[in-house]
Amino acid sequence: MNVNIQTVHFDADMKLLTYIEKKISKLSQYHDRITKVDVFLKLDNVVHTIKDKVAEIKVSIPRHEFFAKHSSKSFEESFDSALDSLITQIKRQKEKQAA
Repeated sequence: MNVNIQTVHFDADMKLLTYIEKKISKLSQYHDRITKVDVFLKLDNVVHTIKDKVAEIKVSIPRHEFFAKHSSKSFEESFDSALDSLITQIKRQKEKQAA
């Protein structure tokens, strides 16, 4: 599994990167053929003073791609929500293939 973490308009600290990598490593228990995971972390400046932290995750498996995007006040929270959404998508896809 190839993991690619990109930050847009800021530099992520090691703690955040380690947190993300640890969580992504658990994805393999939901699908054994994950080839690539792209994580994008962005600061979304929609309202003038409030900066939302946006996490986008794209998971590639043969013949399928899963994508989730979530924003909140912290990157960890955004990432967790997006990851939960992805896990649901992956489970749903596996159920379709099994049926």
